[in-house]
Amino acid sequence: MNLSFQQNLYTYISFKRLYTSCCLLSRLGLAAENSILRKNKFHMANASTNPYCNFVNNLPANEANVHRKYHHEEYGFPIHSDDELFCRLILEINQAGLSWATILKKQENFRAAYSQFNIKKVAAYTQVDIDRLLNDAGIIRNKLKVNAAIENAKTILLLQKEFGSFQKWLQHHHPKTKEEWTKLFKKTFRFTGGEIVNEFLMSCGFLKGAHSEDCPIYKKVIHSKPSWNTK
Repeated sequence: MNLSFQQNLYTYISFKRLYTSCCLLSRLGLAAENSILRKNKFHMANASTNPYCNFVNNLPANEANVHRKYHHEEYGFPIHSDDELFCRLILEINQAGLSWATILKKQENFRAAYSQFNIKKVAAYTQVDIDRLLNDAGIIRNKLKVNAAIENAKTILLLQKEFGSFQKWLQHHHPKTKEEWTKLFKKTFRFTGGEIVNEFLMSCGFLKGAHSEDCPIYKKVIHSKPSWNTK
C-alpha cells in the first residue's frame, strides 16, 4: 500500500473517531472535567455496547438525570403524531452546537414557546412571534433555528397535503441509508445536516442504532415495531 495513502487513511480514521466522540459528548452534555474519564469508560466497554446506553444504564438509581427518561421511554420508539415528529425535529435542530442535556432540560419551555409544536400554528408565526422567541430566555435564541422551525412547519403542511401526513412522507421514502436521508432532508427542510438527520431518524425509529442489543430497552423498542425493523 502506498505510504501517502496509508497516512491519509490513518488521518481520516482518526478524524472520524474524534468526530464520533465529540458528537457523543455533545449528546450527553458531560462537563469538560469529566469528559475524558467518561470517554475512556465508553471505550473500555464491549464494542457492541452503545455508549449512550452504557452511560444511562450505569447512572446511580437515585440520581435524577434528564437522559434516563428520554433513553428509557422515548429514544428509538416510533412517533405517530405529526406534531410530535415536528417537535423532535426542531429539538434536534436546536441541539446543534449544544448538548442534548441542555435541550432536554428546556423541552417544556420549547413546547410552551412553540405552541406545543402545533404545526399549523407555528407555520402561521409572524414577525411578532419571531421577536417573542428571540427574547425568550427559556429556549435557544438563535435566529437561524427559529426561522428553520417556522419554514419547516410550512414545508410539513405541504407534505401533509400531498402525502396525508409527515409520518406517511417518511414511510414513503423508507428505507434509505443515512446518506440518502440526509440528501433528501437537505433538499426538503432547513437546517438539517447529517448529524441532525441521523439523530432525528434514529430517535423515532427510522434508522437503527438508538440502542445496542444488550441494552434493556432494546427489546421494548423492537416490540414497538420501529420502521427499521419492519419488512
